[in-house]
Amino acid sequence: LYLTASRPDILFIVCLCARFQSNPKESHLFAVKRIFKYLAYTPTLGLRYSRDSSFDLHSYSDADFGGYKVDRKSNSGSCQYLGSILVSWFSKKQNFVALSTTEAEYIAVGSCCAQILWQK
Repeated sequence: LYLTASRPDILFIVCLCARFQSNPKESHLFAVKRIFKYLAYTPTLGLRYSRDSSFDLHSYSDADFGGYKVDRKSNSGSCQYLGSILVSWFSKKQNFVALSTTEAEYIAVGSCCAQILWQK
């Protein structure tokens, strides 16, 4: 999970693999190896911060519906930009089972708004 602090492009898959760290299978090891291969082939990707960015706060969120097949819980994701600079992001499994796509999106927006309020 440490790598996701500077590489938000791998956040979702790293969090997905972390769910199985107490009882990993061969397929999980294969997925982790693919993550490391991706990191080896993309060493120049990462976060870059510049001084000439504005201070407008923009936020985006998204969710899937029942993405985790074991317990049918949805996944939420959000990112916040200060101007053109990515300052905050998360990807997590929702705590509740959503009964519709709209409900899953509503839960994601709530988490996103909580993050925005914390940043202000």
